[in-house]
Amino acid sequence: MGTQLRGLVEARDRASGIDVLERAFAEVRRLESLLSTWRDDTELARLNAAEPRVPVHVSPALLAVLTEVAPWTEATRGAFDPAVGALVDVWDLRGRGRSPTPEELAQARALAGPGAFELDPVAGTVTRARSGSWLDSGGFGKGAALREVRKVLDARGVRRALFDFGGQLLVLGAPDGADTWPVGVAHPERRDESVAEIRLRDGSVATTSASERFVEVGGERLGHVLDPRSGTPVPAWGSVTVVAEDPLVADMLSTAVFVLGPKEGAAWAEGRQDVGVLLLVPSAHGLEAHWNRTMERWLVRAAGEPMDTGAAWALARPVPASRRPAGSQPIH
Repeated sequence: MGTQLRGLVEARDRASGIDVLERAFAEVRRLESLLSTWRDDTELARLNAAEPRVPVHVSPALLAVLTEVAPWTEATRGAFDPAVGALVDVWDLRGRGRSPTPEELAQARALAGPGAFELDPVAGTVTRARSGSWLDSGGFGKGAALREVRKVLDARGVRRALFDFGGQLLVLGAPDGADTWPVGVAHPERRDESVAEIRLRDGSVATTSASERFVEVGGERLGHVLDPRSGTPVPAWGSVTVVAEDPLVADMLSTAVFVLGPKEGAAWAEGRQDVGVLLLVPSAHGLEAHWNRTMERWLVRAAGEPMDTGAAWALARPVPASRRPAGSQPIH
C-alpha cells in the first residue's frame, strides 16, 4: 500500500507475540492483495481494468468493503469519494505531476464521481461505467487493513497493542502502568515537531495533510489529496486528525474533513458524536486548533492537562492576550 507497518503486542511469551504479529501482518497482506492500486495483480486493480458496462463478479470481501465505503460519499457532502482515479491520472500524481488543461480536467471529472461504478450486492457484481474510471483505495485501504488487524488481536486474546500503518495508529488497551496510549499530533508543516497530544485507549487515530506526499509542477506543490467535487488537489492549509473506534472510519473521515477545509470541515465535525476531529491551521499568529466536543475526551495539552472547551486555541508560540480569541489558551 505504498507505506510501512510496525506492530507492538504484549503476549505471555516471545513465541506467542511473534505468532500474533505474523497473523496480523498476514491479514494486512491479504487486504493489500485485495485493495492495493499500487500493483496490477490485486482484485481491485483487476476491477479497475474491467470492460466498461460489463458486470464483474467480485469476492464477498471486496464487495463488502466497497459497499460499506460507498455511503460515505453522500455523508461527507462529496468530500470522500474513492472514484477519483481519472483525476489522479490527469494530474499525474503518481508520476512527476502535471497541470491539466481545463478541457482535460473536465474530461477527467466526467470519468470520476459516484456514477463511475455501480455496486449490486444482491448479484455480487460491480460494473465500471466508463473506460478511464478507477477506484483509488488510498483514502480507506489502511483503515480497512487495521480493522482486520484488530480482529486478529481480539481473536488471540491480546489486551495491549500498538500498530502504526504509515502514520495511522491502532491502539488496544494501554501500556503497562498507564490508562491510555499517548499519541503525539505533529505540526502540519513540520512533521517531526509534536504540538499536541491525544490520550487513547482502544481505537484508531488517522491524520491527513499535504506536507509529506506531493509533486512539484512549475514551482507549485500539488498535494496527493484530491477534492472530488472540483477535481483539483487540496491546498496545504493544515492537517486533520480523527479519532474513531473503527480504523476504517478514522481513515475515511480524516481525508474527507481535510477536503472540506478548515471552516466547512469544522462545521461538519461539530455535530458528530461518533468521532473526534482536530484541525490544525497555521496562521500569522502561530498555529490554531479547532476541534469538536467529542475530541475533548481524548485531547490534552502539551503539559498533559485537560483542554478547555472552546472553538480555537493558539499553538506553537504564545499569542499576546489582547490578540487571542475568547476562550483560547496558549501552548508553550
